[in-house]
Amino acid sequence: MSNIQVNRTNSQNLYKRAKEVMTGGVSRNTIFRRPHPFYAATALGSYVTDIDGTERVDFANNMASLIHGHSHPAIVEAVTDQMRKGTAYTLGTQIEIEFGELLVKRNYNFEKIRFVNSGTEAVMSMIKATRAYTGREKIAKAEGAYHGTYDFAEISQIATPNTWGDIDKPNSVPVAFGTPQGVKNDVIVFPYNDTERTLKLLEDNKEELACVLIDPVSHRVGMFPIDEDYLMAIHKWTRKNKVLLVFDEVVTYRVTYNGAQSKYPIRPDLTALGKIIGGGFPVGAIAGNEEIMSVFDPTRRILKQPHSGTFSANPITMVAGKTAMELYDSQAVKDINHMASVAKKQIREVVKEVDVPIKITGAGSMFRFHFRHKVPSHFRESYQDKEERKLITDILDYMFLRENIMMINTFSCMFSTTISQREVDKLTDALFNALTKFKPRIEALAK
Repeated sequence: MSNIQVNRTNSQNLYKRAKEVMTGGVSRNTIFRRPHPFYAATALGSYVTDIDGTERVDFANNMASLIHGHSHPAIVEAVTDQMRKGTAYTLGTQIEIEFGELLVKRNYNFEKIRFVNSGTEAVMSMIKATRAYTGREKIAKAEGAYHGTYDFAEISQIATPNTWGDIDKPNSVPVAFGTPQGVKNDVIVFPYNDTERTLKLLEDNKEELACVLIDPVSHRVGMFPIDEDYLMAIHKWTRKNKVLLVFDEVVTYRVTYNGAQSKYPIRPDLTALGKIIGGGFPVGAIAGNEEIMSVFDPTRRILKQPHSGTFSANPITMVAGKTAMELYDSQAVKDINHMASVAKKQIREVVKEVDVPIKITGAGSMFRFHFRHKVPSHFRESYQDKEERKLITDILDYMFLRENIMMINTFSCMFSTTISQREVDKLTDALFNALTKFKPRIEALAK
């Protein structure tokens, strides 16, 4: 679909320069598209204008991180004011304390909190904390789940039918070439939402497990909420065996005012946060049980996990994040989730009218499309093979180049509070055109 004729001269020229200095011409592969990436010039609210002058509606919001869209005036003002005072110091700041107070008060599961610079770093530090606290080395995680780029956390992200092995004992499939065998040995992979198999795998490794890592609405697994009975069974098992239960809410903290975890009657021991709590700036946080968090405490006689970071809790991120989360109050959460519900309702009507086999999963202000006759419940049911990935790429290229709609590459949407009925109607109309155009291929592919 990349042969659709749009003005792209400036982007083409810029990519030629980029390839001269950056590997592959990019610093993050998520922005790469063939024959070249596109480059932003300005952005405001729900709209991004590229350097060739094309304006698009943004339903990706920088991979779910911009909860208030682009250039929110309150955040811009707060950050600009702080920049005049300094951007980072070898000192603490009052704003990091105020932001910590806000998040701890906001979620009753958070007794203590520490800030870092990304979701990946938050998950990494959280896993290391569980090892330091328990004295055990192994972790367990769901097959297909994305938890950032820490080598232990990324195991099984890209498992395929050729590599994933028996569902009774899924393989620990590495992402990067050269991943040490020891890393693979220390990650137990379990099938999401499969209670019997999961508990058997956990039981077989109970003496060595530091934690069970869960994303309550895993984007990569399929963006369906974790089954409550399944989660309760895991929680009960971890309590019995003194294994920590930790949540990755880097993406899902947007789902409710208190995060996706508030939808379940259990309390995780630790939670990793990121994305929306940064107000558009790099951020991560680890929050949870005070005793477990004490492994980071430099006042303790024995410091079990030294923890720092040059830009951790820098005042720019802290003031942007605090402003963003103050704006993301109960009413804002209710409004954004309602707008996503309206969008899903309209899209289901489009799917019915075009008559294509598509199912929609999601929670809160995020949702994902599946070319399926029934809703998937675990990674192997939602897995996108090469042919399906090609179809999704072609549809997303069409949406981007012809309909001026930006979506996430899994065929997903992550709303911001600036999305209104106007933008939802644009999305609905664009999807009607795309699904009509690609109907034969969708029908031939649907599982």
